[in-house]
Amino acid sequence: MSREKVLDRSGLLKEAAARRAGGQAIVFANGAFDLLHAGHVRYLEAARRQGDWLAVGVNSDASVARAKGRGRPIVPEAERAEIVAALACVNAVVIFEEDSPVGLLGELKPDVHAKGTDYTAETVPERTAVAAYGGRTVIVGDPKGHATTDLIARIRGR
Repeated sequence: MSREKVLDRSGLLKEAAARRAGGQAIVFANGAFDLLHAGHVRYLEAARRQGDWLAVGVNSDASVARAKGRGRPIVPEAERAEIVAALACVNAVVIFEEDSPVGLLGELKPDVHAKGTDYTAETVPERTAVAAYGGRTVIVGDPKGHATTDLIARIRGR
């Protein structure tokens, strides 16, 4: 079932359009989700509460490597997408290649773009793009107390 929720970009846009036509509010969240942890789950559950249908953008392996550096991601993109899709709060997952989800946001035009608490309303990089089409940006999840980078360091004994 979780693999069925992993869509390509056109499939995501088609499914979101159908949901929107049915009156559902679309929420979008994104991230690398490398070594899924409680902070990720809390972020996605809180994002889902912002609307009716949650789409999650998972950064591709190449975009994670550019953002996080050599040796990342630990888990390949297809597996990260499948793991995120397995969460009950997630309705659809798409892997995106870009370093920023701005292009995908412009195509999807979710009613709500949810970001984690490592941001403030003023520091969300995509806020201007979301506001331009009439969407809103919200900060959700618990305080930033979990990080994949910290988990990797603990595993490696650093």
